[in-house]
Amino acid sequence: MRQKELRLALVCYGGVSLAVYMHGITKEVWHLARASRAFHHPAAVPLDGVAAAYRDFLRTVERDHALRLRVLPDILTGASAGGINAVFLAQALYAGHSLEPLTDLWLTNADASELTDPDAEPLWRYGKLWAQPIAEWFLSRPGNAVSATVSPETRAEVRAKVSRLVRGRWFSPPFSGSRFSAMLFEALMKMEAEGDGLPLLPASYPIDLTVTATDFRGHPERLRLNSPPHVEETEHRLPITFRARVGEGSRGGMPGMLADPLELVLAARATASFPGAFPPLTIAEIDALAAAEGQEWLSRDAFLARIMPAHVARGSMAEVALIDGAVLVGAPFGAALTALHGRPAQREVDRRFVYLDPRPDGARPAPGTRTRDVGFFGAIFGSLSTIPREQPIRDDLERIDQQSRDAARLKRIVMDLQPDIDRAVEKLFGYTFLLDRPTPKRLAAWRSRAQQAAAERAGYAFGAYALTKFDGILGQLATLILRAAGQPMADTGALIEALRCELEARGLHQLTGAQGGATLGAITFFRAHDTGFRIRRLQMLSRKLARDWQVDPEISEDALDRARDRLYEILALYYRADDDVLPAPRFRELAANALQAPAAVIDYLSAERLLPATDLAAEELLIDALEDMPKSLKRRMLLTYLGFPFYDVATLPLSRREGLDEFNPVKIDRISPDDARSIRDGGTAATLRGIEFYNFGAFFSRDYRENDYLWGRLHGAERMIDLVASTVTGGVTPETVTAAKRAVFMAVLEEEELSGRCQRGLIDQIRLEVHERMG
Repeated sequence: MRQKELRLALVCYGGVSLAVYMHGITKEVWHLARASRAFHHPAAVPLDGVAAAYRDFLRTVERDHALRLRVLPDILTGASAGGINAVFLAQALYAGHSLEPLTDLWLTNADASELTDPDAEPLWRYGKLWAQPIAEWFLSRPGNAVSATVSPETRAEVRAKVSRLVRGRWFSPPFSGSRFSAMLFEALMKMEAEGDGLPLLPASYPIDLTVTATDFRGHPERLRLNSPPHVEETEHRLPITFRARVGEGSRGGMPGMLADPLELVLAARATASFPGAFPPLTIAEIDALAAAEGQEWLSRDAFLARIMPAHVARGSMAEVALIDGAVLVGAPFGAALTALHGRPAQREVDRRFVYLDPRPDGARPAPGTRTRDVGFFGAIFGSLSTIPREQPIRDDLERIDQQSRDAARLKRIVMDLQPDIDRAVEKLFGYTFLLDRPTPKRLAAWRSRAQQAAAERAGYAFGAYALTKFDGILGQLATLILRAAGQPMADTGALIEALRCELEARGLHQLTGAQGGATLGAITFFRAHDTGFRIRRLQMLSRKLARDWQVDPEISEDALDRARDRLYEILALYYRADDDVLPAPRFRELAANALQAPAAVIDYLSAERLLPATDLAAEELLIDALEDMPKSLKRRMLLTYLGFPFYDVATLPLSRREGLDEFNPVKIDRISPDDARSIRDGGTAATLRGIEFYNFGAFFSRDYRENDYLWGRLHGAERMIDLVASTVTGGVTPETVTAAKRAVFMAVLEEEELSGRCQRGLIDQIRLEVHERMG
């Protein structure tokens, strides 16, 4: 039975009221993750409804294709209202909480009448009486925005709600930021009460969440030039990031939270602060929410120092105003790419970047519609809002494609090198060395001998390798020091240069000796600081266990599983090396002054990170694992472990990466109405109603929200089946895929019918279409 992990990095676009549609999609991602958990742990929680339909399809794949698949949505990024969906899905995955409260928030509270600031309401029925004729003329004249973009049956409702906004507060955002924050907080609290509390990802597995916000006033960032040597530019992009490992403890004083709930609310509220509709988010708003809810924000200072270090350093937190993240970064692929770091594979991995695009046609007019001239307000609105949000993602996709090609190329190089390196290791130690029982002393001696042989055989190429290692370590140290100091990461150059000058003064201006290989000083430095080498070596072993060695019939799956578990235990030792030193007060103090006194921080890390001691603990665990392995697996492990210096010398100058991470090509999938046509053709225009009134339509009509939410679930369900089927080598038969989709569609419709959230007529109409198209 082949084992594979389908890992999903979800990128949620902005889309104003089309966020309701995207919530329907993310709900299916959640259900598929629930089904995967139950598939691998049947006794955990009984399933019914749509999650049970997904589980049945996973069972079909296992039965028909001998493939046991685990689905892990582990990276969530989003902008604007898509960021809200990313925040809530991340919390549900991390803690086993329910997404149902978010459905209630979108359907009930995402309405203009609920979001409107009380101060923006007309105070009495004759309020702004003089504005009534203007409002009626604007909303009723031929070709007006409502008549042109809203369906006839909903125009009266939209006109009534828009009229209230027009007659309310002018020249200020009509919607209440504090009311929206309170709604988000309430939904987060309800999630826990309605969930089962069992995380949807494995224990200790990392989950990353990033939403984008826009720092309206910005903060200065230093850029290094030739002349002048430095300039300051104002940076407005503000990513808000969270990373946690499942089951690692409580946050914000609350068990089972990805982060303090106030921080999650801040992220969701900030990223969706649509200009003109909501006021910018200020930290005072979240402080007021904490006071109103009786919630103590224990991690406030540390959180703000992490996401806004420049403002904290300048003492300008009171001036921070955050607006919609899609103003500058509408599709945060870059954050998803960054989050791939630190994710070695236990099994074969199929990594997908899945982006949610509710309106792939943009705002183009429908075929046959006369194209109007660009008007005065249209040009302004388009340049400030529409165009930035709809700018094609070609640059991001090309970057991902290039990274995937690099990973595939590196994989081919490693596979081509393997026979020669295996022979070199066996020749170096003799064919009988595998008969010797490894001990810590013996393994250390073998490692040292293999590293020296790799250096000598590399010849002059070793110099390039040593410089690449050295530069990578300096980058790692600089990043670690800036994290401890709470300083911006944008300009590591000055700190790297200070560290380099100090180390060169200590004799590391020359890394290679006259006889080849590293100098004694370089060896000492690498042993004290090169976590990257250790992690790359273990990652290579885990990849071999996950993919290459599964084809050996002499090695049982149980043996592979035990070896993988032990490797992850060893990797955790090295990942903790930085995490353990970061909170130390003395290190924070030295880090804050590292630019002026780099020697002190280097000496501290040499003494306190204790990598040689970690090596000893790691090798004791490895020896214990080797003793438990069958002979064929033990041989492969030792040949790869000792041969790794040969691989690293050949590949590191090509990759220039600190760690190989997943080391898999990334495939890209889209979920949009244009990609899910099993029930109804026509794409966005034929299925979604929120596109009306410039994508604000669903904020003015409950019927529209119900329609878009239900189609989001159905389109998400269809694409979840497509994603699972696409992981199967050779594919799944069309008949099996169609049957699975039909089962999931009917389960979705039945769930919504029982919940009573959506109109019965809408459900009946779609159910009829499913029967007509799929039998």
